[in-house]
Amino acid sequence: MEVVWDKATDGPVTGREVVDVVTLSRPVAYTTVLTVMDRLVQKGLLVKEPVGPGRAHSYRPRQSREAHTAALMARMLGGTEDPTAVLLYFVEQLPPAQAAELRGFLQARQAQAGRQPRKTGQKTGRMP
Repeated sequence: MEVVWDKATDGPVTGREVVDVVTLSRPVAYTTVLTVMDRLVQKGLLVKEPVGPGRAHSYRPRQSREAHTAALMARMLGGTEDPTAVLLYFVEQLPPAQAAELRGFLQARQAQAGRQPRKTGQKTGRMP
C-alpha cells in the first residue's frame, strides 16, 4: 500500500512498478506482489483497472493514506467500550503543535455547526 500511495500522485501503478520499488530494499517475486495486490483489491483497499488488451492491470488506492488512517482510527474507537477514554489517551500523546492544530479544527467545526440550522434529531457534534 505504501508504494501505491506514494506513486498515487502520478496515477495508477502496475504490479511491475511496485516490484521495481520493493526490490530496491529486498528481493520479491512478481507473482507474490500480484497476489498481494489482488488480495488488497478483495479487501477493498485497491481498485484494479485493465490497462489495455491482454492481461495487464493497473491499481489505484480506493482512499488516500490519510483517509484510510482516519477510517482505521474511527473503527478502533467504535470497537471500544469507552471511546472517550481512548480519545483522551490519544490527545495526551500528541505533540503540542498537533494538539493546537486539532483544537483549531474542533473550534472551526463547532463554529460551523453553530451557524447551520439543526435538523430534528441531529446530534450537536460537541465533544463530551
